[in-house]
Amino acid sequence: MVIDLHTHTLLSDGNLLISELTRRAEIRGYRVIGITDHVDFSNLKRVITETTEVCSKINRPKKIIAIPGIEITHVPPDLMPEIISQARKMGSKLIMVHGETPVEPVQPGTNRQAILSGTHILAHPGFISDEDLLLAKEKGIYLELSYRAGHCLTNGYVALKAKEYGIPLLVNSDAHSPEDLLTPQKWKEVALGAGLSEQDWIKIKQNSIQFVRELGYSLEEEK
Repeated sequence: MVIDLHTHTLLSDGNLLISELTRRAEIRGYRVIGITDHVDFSNLKRVITETTEVCSKINRPKKIIAIPGIEITHVPPDLMPEIISQARKMGSKLIMVHGETPVEPVQPGTNRQAILSGTHILAHPGFISDEDLLLAKEKGIYLELSYRAGHCLTNGYVALKAKEYGIPLLVNSDAHSPEDLLTPQKWKEVALGAGLSEQDWIKIKQNSIQFVRELGYSLEEEK
């Protein structure tokens, strides 16, 4: 079973339609996929509306749970409260913010404003500060370990700090093409490759299940 809460489709810079990405994920062993295309104020409403509609149709057979979400990307930190508030009012089930990865020119302060504004997940947060880690713990924010090239460079740092502060971790693919999708083994290897133990990996799986349930989806825990 794989629970991957960070993927992209043709609605932003991914290569596949939601339906095809979801089908390919199902074949790879996914139980849950988050569809989180890049958004700012220009496409927020369209992406939420279209993703929610398609995911509602995919979810009817219940073979795979497709969660409609967004990844707020390169929005100025001072506008983060506004865009997250709008996303909630528009009904986005999963709100993720593109964190301060070391391989992109994300504005300083993005991590902090994402946390303060109530994102669900802070994606690839880079060298997140101790002050922001304390805020993330206080607010119950999940931090991401990323499978994606470049973003994964700080996985070891994020894993070490999250463990130190007791912040829940998730492992996500940030898939843009079918080749980026995880297998159950690769899902685990991202965590172990970040220096975490088998016990830590079990906790990440439990975090993933808990997060999906917090969003209101029914999910049988893997035996």
